[in-house]
Amino acid sequence: MNLIENIKEGLRSIQANMLRSVLTALIVAIGITSLVGILTAIDGIERSVNESLAGLGANTFDINSKDNRGGSSQGVAQKVYPSLKLNEAQRFIELYNVPSSVSLSANLSWNAEIKHLSAKTNPNVMVQGINEEYLAIKGLELQKGRGLSIMEVGYGTNVAIIGHKIYKTLFKDNEDPISSKITILGTQFKVIGVIEEKGQLAEDNYDNMVVIPIRLANQMAKGRGLSYELTVGITDPEKMEYAMGEATGLMRSIRRDEIGRESSFDLERSETLAQEMESITSALRIGGFGVGFITLLGASIALMNIMLVSVTERTREVGVRKALGATPLRIRQQFVIEAIVVCLLGGIAGIILGILIGNGISRLMGIEIFVVPWLWMSMGLIVCIAVGLISGYYPAHKASKLDPIESLRFE
Repeated sequence: MNLIENIKEGLRSIQANMLRSVLTALIVAIGITSLVGILTAIDGIERSVNESLAGLGANTFDINSKDNRGGSSQGVAQKVYPSLKLNEAQRFIELYNVPSSVSLSANLSWNAEIKHLSAKTNPNVMVQGINEEYLAIKGLELQKGRGLSIMEVGYGTNVAIIGHKIYKTLFKDNEDPISSKITILGTQFKVIGVIEEKGQLAEDNYDNMVVIPIRLANQMAKGRGLSYELTVGITDPEKMEYAMGEATGLMRSIRRDEIGRESSFDLERSETLAQEMESITSALRIGGFGVGFITLLGASIALMNIMLVSVTERTREVGVRKALGATPLRIRQQFVIEAIVVCLLGGIAGIILGILIGNGISRLMGIEIFVVPWLWMSMGLIVCIAVGLISGYYPAHKASKLDPIESLRFE
């Protein structure tokens, strides 16, 4: 009896005991569905978030003032470096020659109260001075209106772009905010745009933010030094190290940092959000593997029990095969292949259900991407074969050890 005949015999045995085989395959299918479904949903969420953060982490780096307070370390006073100034930041933008876009921002207030006619917000609005590149670098889309122009940034025009929450607070339903007047820190501004609802992301709450031209924010600070931040978005991600090196050299020149001394500013790659996302999805994957493993463990025990019952029911059949010359190896192959076929049938059904359920969960969360997880599909099939081997080997080994004469007498 060759291998092909064993496979055919396994299929015939499954067909002869259809209800038992279907129930066994369903047990395996549930385990594979949980494994593939969870991992598919995680892949969909991760891909969507990575696309949303494409301009916020992978291709950008930040330049800002050193965070120092003049403390001491081991009795040695730490050097206090002056904050980054507006003219230094603007000079950097003018001279930086690596293909890129550079945004400039500074926080004017964390607790401003914004007014429009008789309506007003809570005194917790962040007012940010920005240049014309800020919205694009931060991946912010406009629900209404337009962004700042180069002229408005250069001349410090009294125009503002408001967050979604501020728009909902100050303006009634269907009221067009564009060209309306709002009051920020005692100064009137014309609204030229509304940022699409973003939700709070890390420390930035763009929905509760107002952005104005950076030069005007500097004037409204009235001599109070603002903390300016540059964010550089590189056109070619492969040139990131080169771009950061060029930025460091240029800024050291602008700040007149002496050779051999540490830089008087901080420059760091904006990867925090991407790293946090990766750690979260890794934890979710481990959880998904855990759920799938426990379910498949139960499936393998159930399958082994069913195969043991099958061996008992087919004792006479095993005796006849041995009497006709079947070796213990062929007997073991027959039962192992039968177990693997049942697992594969359940696994294929589980993979299809897992993909549909995983993408369905992603769709419920507002993610439109349809993910086909080839890696998890392949892993699911490998797991099915492993479960079939593990669950089928002991019953197959037991069947191969049966005495042919005793088996033929079995009733």
